[in-house]
Amino acid sequence: MDNWVLRMPWSGRDEVERESLLTREWLVTNGLGGYASGTVGGVAARRYHSLLIAALPAPLGRRVMLNHLTELVRLPNGEKMLIGGEEREGSLHLHGSDLLTEFRLELGLPVWRYEFAGYVLERRILLPHHQNTVHVNYRLIRGDGTLRIKLRPSIHFRPHEAPVNHPHTGPCPVSCIDGRIELTAPGPLPPLRMLVHGEQVAITLEGTHLPNVIYRVEESRGYEALGELWSPGYFRADLSVDRPVTLVASTESWETIGAITPEQATEYEASRRNQLLKMAHPALQKGPASELTLAADQFLITPAARSEDAARTRAAGDEVRTVIAGYHWFTDWGRDTMISLEGLTLSTGRHTEAGYILRTFGQYVRDGLIPNLFPEGEKQGLYHTADATMWYFHALSRYVTATGDRNTLRLLLPKLLDIVEHHNRGTRFGIGVDPTDGLLRQGEPGYQLTWMDAKVGDWVVTPRRGKPVEINALWYNALRLLENWVREEQGGEAAQSLAAQAERVKGAFNKRFWYEHGNYLYDVVDGEHGSDAALRPNQLFAFSLEHPVLERHRWEAVLNVVREQLLTPVGLRSLSAGHADYKPKYFGDLRARDAAYHQGTVWGWLIGPFIDAWLAVHPEDRIGARRFLEGFVDHLGEACIGSISEVFDAESPFTPRGCIAQAWSVAEVARCWIRTSG
Repeated sequence: MDNWVLRMPWSGRDEVERESLLTREWLVTNGLGGYASGTVGGVAARRYHSLLIAALPAPLGRRVMLNHLTELVRLPNGEKMLIGGEEREGSLHLHGSDLLTEFRLELGLPVWRYEFAGYVLERRILLPHHQNTVHVNYRLIRGDGTLRIKLRPSIHFRPHEAPVNHPHTGPCPVSCIDGRIELTAPGPLPPLRMLVHGEQVAITLEGTHLPNVIYRVEESRGYEALGELWSPGYFRADLSVDRPVTLVASTESWETIGAITPEQATEYEASRRNQLLKMAHPALQKGPASELTLAADQFLITPAARSEDAARTRAAGDEVRTVIAGYHWFTDWGRDTMISLEGLTLSTGRHTEAGYILRTFGQYVRDGLIPNLFPEGEKQGLYHTADATMWYFHALSRYVTATGDRNTLRLLLPKLLDIVEHHNRGTRFGIGVDPTDGLLRQGEPGYQLTWMDAKVGDWVVTPRRGKPVEINALWYNALRLLENWVREEQGGEAAQSLAAQAERVKGAFNKRFWYEHGNYLYDVVDGEHGSDAALRPNQLFAFSLEHPVLERHRWEAVLNVVREQLLTPVGLRSLSAGHADYKPKYFGDLRARDAAYHQGTVWGWLIGPFIDAWLAVHPEDRIGARRFLEGFVDHLGEACIGSISEVFDAESPFTPRGCIAQAWSVAEVARCWIRTSG
């Protein structure tokens, strides 16, 4: 298979290009929730930019272990070239940008190419799968003689979400034995272990404080932007065409670190990634779409934090898997996981892991709800969600259809029946069936229970208390799915009550939700202020799901209104521009951003239900549907290279915002790429 290489040529001739090195980012993950990430320009601009953020058991969570490397190359004539360093307060430097000629992804892994004085040097970064370890590799591609490379690691042990001015822990006790450095981290953290593979390796222990390091994206988001790093010293090694240099940093044991050489680590990871491409649907194996397959892998993890749950599950003969909702700051969210499951796993041939995910979340059902999210470094989930559990039915249906795994269905069926029973009686957060019409209502003061869940302090920006349109579309879909499963497993008589309940919901939905004046659906009925006619994309689920609740003759009208007022090249606006609460940009401090989060801001994942709705109305128009994905192909070369952002500004140029890599954005584009192919 010829692997697609995503290239970003670089000339560095003007300030606009230099700025793009700061706005374009890269991400490498380890299958545990840990990661390495930074800017293409090589400087840290976010609190989350680090060469090793380790995923550790609760209560530690994800921790910054190795922040950065200052990289200095000395030529045979004594001339020195700085290709990487910390960005200090003041003007933008971007060390080495004048030497950079290309950034590219090879099998989803970042490669920088530098050219100077007749030499060509490449840097690569990888994280061995299921290890909290990073390999930073330097290879001389062209040039005579031997270069001397000096690598100074810098650290600031802290939770990855902690501000950059978090109290510093350095200097730390350091030991150096047989060319290996071990830093004793504070408290319960594991040591940071480092070594360099190469020729003529030398270590100098020279503790150094690095003050006034600036993180420019943090500054733009209204957070503390100046931090301090500490370095224990530096490594030096010879670098020539046939003698590469690799720095390895890890929280694993020395035995684990030494189990594979840098050459083997590169070979094994390339083999693993090639296998991912071979497993994926043919439409996701080549060209730009192959980036989606590799991006999907970043979100599928064995959670390191919940080690006790994993031990119990494995003892029972199963495995734990979950989905990171987005990088850098999200953990695993129930809603995001269930929406993403088809695109991340079934579209990529990872059916076994899809089963693991569904059974994992089945273990956490409480009072008829699956968790909304698992907070960073904690073992217990939070359950404030009205829709995640309904998406669970959808995800299970897609899984059973793709795999025919009736055993998992039978295992989960009692839980599904219990879920419906709890919703009929009423469960937490005011979630329950209204006995007067059979529709599902939700809401308690101070809680945000739908996917439009922004909250600042006590301010719930879009509370949507009452009966939201997508909640009831999902409720109807869940009832129909369960009706069919019960009929197949227990017979027609057992399914009769579910069939009757679903019919009642459908009748009430079509009576209550149609907004005649606008020729579309209310977003909420029976809300705090009556029915809400705000034009939002949530109504698409009324006819994009497997069992559409909306009467067919109204599908095209809704689709046309949504297309005209909400569709953009990179997803759908969360609110139409004519609404008084509409915000064209998602920018500024936390309050400003959350005020815009679902009030116009474009969401990439919503292209999925839009294309489903389009094909429901125009079933033969796959070519037309594919055109709605073209903007995402261009987007693969911006923000997080090779992935898809969480959100975008509501108006041109639709600047990427939020998480640089979002699970449901990648998943829905991948799923729809298949739907519109061939």
